[in-house]
Amino acid sequence: MVSAPINPQRITDDLDRLLEVLPDAVRQALAPPEAREQLLEVVLDLGRVPEARYPGRAVSLGEAVVERADLAAVVEQLGAFGGDNRAGIERTLHRISAIRNRTGTIVGLTCRVGRAVFGTVAMVRDLMDSGQSLLLMGRPGVGKTTALREIARVLADELGKRVVVIDTSNEIAGDGDIPHPAIGRARRMQVARPELQHQVMIEAVENHMPEVIVIDEIGTELEAQAARTIAERGVMLVATAHGNELANLVKNPTLSDLVGGIESVTLGDEEARRRRSQKTVLERAAEPTFPLAVEMHSRHRWLVHRDVARTVDLLLRGQLPRPQVRELDGEGRLHLQEPSPPLALSRPAPPVPERSLAQRRHPHLAPVPLPDPVAPAQPAASSDDDERTTGTPQGPLLLFGVGVSGLLLEQAIRSRRLPVQCVESVEEADVVLALRQQLGQQPELRRRAQQAGVPILVIKADTLPQVQRGLERLLQRREPADPPQAEPARSGPDDDLAALEECRLAVEQLVLAKGQPVELLPRSERVRRLQAELAAHYQLASAEFGSGRQQRLRIFPR
Repeated sequence: MVSAPINPQRITDDLDRLLEVLPDAVRQALAPPEAREQLLEVVLDLGRVPEARYPGRAVSLGEAVVERADLAAVVEQLGAFGGDNRAGIERTLHRISAIRNRTGTIVGLTCRVGRAVFGTVAMVRDLMDSGQSLLLMGRPGVGKTTALREIARVLADELGKRVVVIDTSNEIAGDGDIPHPAIGRARRMQVARPELQHQVMIEAVENHMPEVIVIDEIGTELEAQAARTIAERGVMLVATAHGNELANLVKNPTLSDLVGGIESVTLGDEEARRRRSQKTVLERAAEPTFPLAVEMHSRHRWLVHRDVARTVDLLLRGQLPRPQVRELDGEGRLHLQEPSPPLALSRPAPPVPERSLAQRRHPHLAPVPLPDPVAPAQPAASSDDDERTTGTPQGPLLLFGVGVSGLLLEQAIRSRRLPVQCVESVEEADVVLALRQQLGQQPELRRRAQQAGVPILVIKADTLPQVQRGLERLLQRREPADPPQAEPARSGPDDDLAALEECRLAVEQLVLAKGQPVELLPRSERVRRLQAELAAHYQLASAEFGSGRQQRLRIFPR
């Protein structure tokens, strides 16, 4: 779905005001208009060459290193540094953060460019009309504070709401006693010390009768509790929180209360059988403080969760939510991609092949013990051990996970295109993949695996690389002693182009834009070499991982 063009974005940054306080050499290097475009911050570190940072790259400014006199001259022109080591330039949105040595002397400055972007809020204007609290998430530098500033202005000026901004570091409304015009008619309450933010949040509600409270960076348990208290008093909240996506908050014990809180519940025998789950499960404890949430993946691509409660419930049940995707194209058109039904991580098991059933009924066909670190949960070895196999080559490997995140299992299976099927009980499985700590706490599960003759592979940590290596090891053990000849690697021109396009998109959207390492799909040796050459063209390092037909290329950020 494509909507009509929205109003073009208008950007004001008062960049000249920031350049005035910087050393002469830095100011001259940033004088050309092309040097200012998309400038994020200027870094001044004692004894190093100044550096200008842009999205995905950094540029040295000149050859002279920063002296103590340069840092002192900049600090002298700024306002006082607060308890969070941040200062600003009055009536601007620029933020200067200090790095100090052990004696408290400033040895480094990060001068971040503050911009007021008018038009960003069009991405979520319909959400503000609903009157429900809205939570923004995303990595640093993606534009959360910029969006928050524009939302405050629209709520106050265009929707006529009584808006109070809780400005802990003067980052939303700028330095000085007079707020920056970017927040419109919204009022601003400053915070003396960062640890007092939750108290100022409550004070704003009790003393100034706001209809909307705007907060940047909810990061402590006290602030999460204050947010719930405010929401329960009927005040709309608009806030940002630490985390790239909603799943991060679910796993964060400090901030999980923002999405309803997570508690462990023990089910009765009948209920556990009905759900086909273990007796101890995780459930949402209460209604979310923020019914609406937005994941900001970039400045032009946002994922909208219109029902946070349902999203959290799906995550706890091991299902992948499907949020609405909103993107702005180069012409200013807003593209909406409606969500599809949620995808289950644990799908119903397919019919088990007869040979697999026979293996469980006859000891001489039971699965073979896997090498260390596999715990031997099957019966004692017999003289027919050499004839044992794990699963059958004809069907998928039936896997039961213990303590392993369903999200990670699904991600590992999809990214490698592995013939693995998750099942819901030990008795249905060919193998068990278990987290060491969780397995030690469930002796009953070990007993059931032993009775069923199902081997257990133990991994140390619930991480994607560990899960991937575990699945690949299980599949290698599953291969027959004399495997059939592998199919020749795809080498048609269309397949080569698809592999290179996959590499290009991964480099530009993940490695360069987000600074994340990325692994590509398994490819032939020739295609992996082409992909490595493309990564080198971007001046990125790469290495090969895996073995056999699972060999793939991993690309690292600079």
